[in-house]
Amino acid sequence: MTKVRRLAELRWPEAAGVDLLVVPVGSTEQHGPHLPLATDAIVAAAVAERLVAALVEDGVGAVLGPTVPYGASGEHEGFPGTVSIGHGALRALLVELVRSASAWAPRTLLVNGHGGNAPTLDAVVALLESEGRPTAWLPCGVRGADAHAGRAETSLLLQLRPDLVALDAAEPGAVEPIAGLLPRLRAEGVRAVAPNGVLGDPTGASAAEGAALLRAMVASATERARGFVG
Repeated sequence: MTKVRRLAELRWPEAAGVDLLVVPVGSTEQHGPHLPLATDAIVAAAVAERLVAALVEDGVGAVLGPTVPYGASGEHEGFPGTVSIGHGALRALLVELVRSASAWAPRTLLVNGHGGNAPTLDAVVALLESEGRPTAWLPCGVRGADAHAGRAETSLLLQLRPDLVALDAAEPGAVEPIAGLLPRLRAEGVRAVAPNGVLGDPTGASAAEGAALLRAMVASATERARGFVG
């Protein structure tokens, strides 16, 4: 993989000439009894890093920003370890981040690893675009994957951070289609529908499957990012 420039490691003169700032956005929330609280942040950072490498190969002056590790995770607050800053705080953080960065980075791309952040990201992009600050966001996801801490995320973590996966603690949770669970989940939180925090079934997860999922995520993200940078 092409060497990626990381914003936090640059000296200020090295930040001159940046075309695009890419910022992973995750969460700190429960991911079942077998995955780490940072799962969404880990996946977002991995996709963003590979995306930046691909854009650099295209000749884009892209740089990888530090991961935003907190998000809007109120639906997971029934579990110890979850830290949710809510939609209002997340919106303020991202808006001010991009406003500041736009002084030297003409475009910002937010790579999101937590579905609960999506409404805020829509609002953030709309506001910043109205101010003339080119901003976009894209998700880390693949069609057909289970919703939360199931086979897909377990496979991804087995590929990216196997040292943080406790497979002996992995167990199925609520395996019903997510659409049927959403009304109660939104009203009462994840714990009401899945006491172990899993929406799906991690059975059969593997690092090989995680590698394939990651490639698909990166390919989709890269295609969308190329459209954004033109």
